[in-house]
Amino acid sequence: MATINRENIGLLNDRLIVKVNQEDYLPNFEKELKRLSRQSNMPGFRKGMVPAGLIKKMEGQSVFTREVIKSVENELNEYLKKEQLNLLGEPIPENMESVHVDMNKPEEYQFNFEIGLKPEIDITPLSNGFHFTRYKVTTEEKDIDEEIKRLQKRAGKREEKTEITSEDDILKLQFQPSDSEGKVTEGVEAKEESIVLSYFSPEKSKSLTGKKTGYSETIKLNDAFEKQEADWIIKDWKLGDDKAGDQFYLMTIQKIEEIIPKELSEDFYNEIFPGEEIKTEEAFRERIKKDDETHWNQESEKRLDHDIFEKLVHETPVELPEGFLKKWLRQEGKEQKTDEEIAQGYPQFEHDMRWSLISGKIMRDNQIEVSADELKHHFRHRLSAYLGLDPHDESNERMEGLVNSMMQNEKTVNDSYSQLLTARLFDFLRNKAEIEEKEITASEFIKLPHNHHHEH
Repeated sequence: MATINRENIGLLNDRLIVKVNQEDYLPNFEKELKRLSRQSNMPGFRKGMVPAGLIKKMEGQSVFTREVIKSVENELNEYLKKEQLNLLGEPIPENMESVHVDMNKPEEYQFNFEIGLKPEIDITPLSNGFHFTRYKVTTEEKDIDEEIKRLQKRAGKREEKTEITSEDDILKLQFQPSDSEGKVTEGVEAKEESIVLSYFSPEKSKSLTGKKTGYSETIKLNDAFEKQEADWIIKDWKLGDDKAGDQFYLMTIQKIEEIIPKELSEDFYNEIFPGEEIKTEEAFRERIKKDDETHWNQESEKRLDHDIFEKLVHETPVELPEGFLKKWLRQEGKEQKTDEEIAQGYPQFEHDMRWSLISGKIMRDNQIEVSADELKHHFRHRLSAYLGLDPHDESNERMEGLVNSMMQNEKTVNDSYSQLLTARLFDFLRNKAEIEEKEITASEFIKLPHNHHHEH
């Protein structure tokens, strides 16, 4: 009869020793051989009449191994179910590959599994200084001026000219692989790009100002452009080589264009905000200000939620079995991770694990959940935006058919459930917090320090 013993090997880290003997796996082994003999279709034998002994000779060892492992898994699952252990992740086999099983010498086999246990958590930040700041972001006149200029350029038209005069000029350029003297490499295709002058490095932008159509010079991508732009070009051209940015190119200006900004007018206002019948510059500025403040106050809400998240994760005492979690992390995915990958990935993995445990406890303790009816309600509202239907009309057969279809899609349900549950959790946490309101400009908001260790 199978036995399971449990021993502690570290903080929240135990070993389960599973032993199975002949009576646990032999009956199923013999039963499986008979089943295979009835189903086998082998030349020289009628179907279902292949001797079990022949099946045993041909496939017995693999069947035997499978049944031994199956008996171990069954015993382990029954034990975990009975003991109701609060596991972190799945049990990790310790000696599965080293145990030799032989159908000709059936005996007692021992398999060891390592388990991690969830810690008990006291979420102290909720009752000890749960204070935060919500920023009300206001828009400055200079921000509105900059946005208007951007919109005027976006709606403007291009005009060709012969000389580079502005950092906003658009250059159509040809790049031909060459040597340092500008001698073009034969048989290699040239590249063409349209690039705004400001994408070049400050030094190169300055040196190109005043140059005319047809001008050529030899450049290296890493020297001519800011790093982000150089990396983008290398990726776009699919160069792939680490040294690609130091390759010489003969760069030739084929065309120079400038953008003529659109004049402020009713036509322009309504092109940017169609259907709103904006007639004056003052009303246009107010409309831009409204959008800008809406955007920044959404960012402010995100910041508040992130501050709540970080405080809970980093100020709640949570003990974790680090050794076990690193072993678990190592075997996640199709291939085992290296020590370097473990060292690099573990901090974020631990961070996410802490949040999972903390948020799970808060939701359990406060009955924060999402029902199937609430999911359906959510789907109805999503569909109503597309179909122009009343989201509260449950008698609409088309709507209900689409809602039921969405409820059958596992990914859609899981994604929406997670989204709604997270929103409900943070609604609860914001209501538990003491929040101070503070007015701030957008430029000041951008400069605020971020109190976090890892992205989430």
